[in-house]
Amino acid sequence: MSCKGSWILYNSVMDYQSAGVSIDSGNRAVQLIKDKVRSTFTPNVLGDLGGFAGFFELPEGYKKPVLVSCTDGVGTKVKLAIDIDKYDTIGQDLVAMCVNDMICTGATPLYFLDYIACHKLIPEQMNEIIGGITDACKATGMALIGGEMAEMNDVYKEGDFDLAGFSVGIVEKDEIIDGSAIRAGQTVYALPSSGFHSNGYSLVRRVIAEKAAQSECELDINELLTPTTLYVKAISELRQSYSIAGIANITGGGLVENIERIVPKHLGLEINREQVRVLDIFRKLQRVGGINEEEMWRVFNMGVGMVVITDDAIPESAGVYPIGRIRESA
Repeated sequence: MSCKGSWILYNSVMDYQSAGVSIDSGNRAVQLIKDKVRSTFTPNVLGDLGGFAGFFELPEGYKKPVLVSCTDGVGTKVKLAIDIDKYDTIGQDLVAMCVNDMICTGATPLYFLDYIACHKLIPEQMNEIIGGITDACKATGMALIGGEMAEMNDVYKEGDFDLAGFSVGIVEKDEIIDGSAIRAGQTVYALPSSGFHSNGYSLVRRVIAEKAAQSECELDINELLTPTTLYVKAISELRQSYSIAGIANITGGGLVENIERIVPKHLGLEINREQVRVLDIFRKLQRVGGINEEEMWRVFNMGVGMVVITDDAIPESAGVYPIGRIRESA
C-alpha cells in the first residue's frame, strides 16, 4: 500500500457501523424477541437472557439418562423466503429439522439454540424468524435458551441470511430406539408430510428459475414455504400405545435411503409405492420440471414425513397408514 493510501485510510472516519455491523440494530432485535424467547422457558431453565451461556437443569426421575443432540439447517429454502419477503415459517422448519431427527431415538426434547448469520441485521425480519422458532419450541416442549445473530456483510450478499439450529433431548439408556429391535415381518407405517419439508429445494428452485423465465411456472412459492411438520406429539402418542421398533425421519434421500439407515444389515426393506399417498405438490413439480420418477423418489419425501416400524397393527385413526414391511434379506 502506498503512503498516500495509508494516510487516507488512517485519517478516515472508521467505526463498526461503517464496517457493516450495527450494534443498535442488534440491540433492537433482542428487545423485539426477548418476550418470545422467555415464553418458551420451562422450570428447568436457570437464569435469564443476556448471559454468556444458557443453563438447563436435567429433569428428575431418570435412572441412566442419556443426552441426545442434533443440529441442522433449512438449506436453500431460505432463498424462497427471501424472494417473497416472508419469514414466519422457516423458524418452524429449523426446529423441525432438528427435533424430528432427535425423536427417532426415543428422546424427549429439552432445549434449543439457534444461529442466524446475515448480510444486514433487520430487527423486524429477525423477529419474524425467531417468532417461528419460539412457537415451534413451545409446540414441542422445548425451551429456547440461547442463540446468536451475526451480521457479516462481507460474507453474505445483500439480502441473504442463513440459519442453523441445535437441539438437546434426553432418553433412558435402556429405552433408546436404534433399530436393533427391528425384525422380519414387521410393518412400516407412514406419517404424512406437509409437503417438501426442508429438503430438495436446490432442485425445486432450479425448476422455478427455469420455468419462470419461460413464463410456464405453475408452482406457488407460498405453498412451497409450507413449514415442516413437527412430529413430537404424534410420535409420543404412538410410543405410548404401541411397541415401536424403529423410527425414521424422511429427509434428503427419500423413503428407502432414510429407512435403510435404521434397518439391520441382515434384513431387507420392501416399500409399496402404490400405497404411498403422494401429495399433489410433488406431481406438480415433477410435471413442471420434467423430473423422472426415480429421481423424485430419491430426492423427496413424496408425502411421507416420518415412518414407524412395529409388530403391532396400528389403525389409521392413529394418524398412520401402512406402506411396506421388513423382510428377511435376499
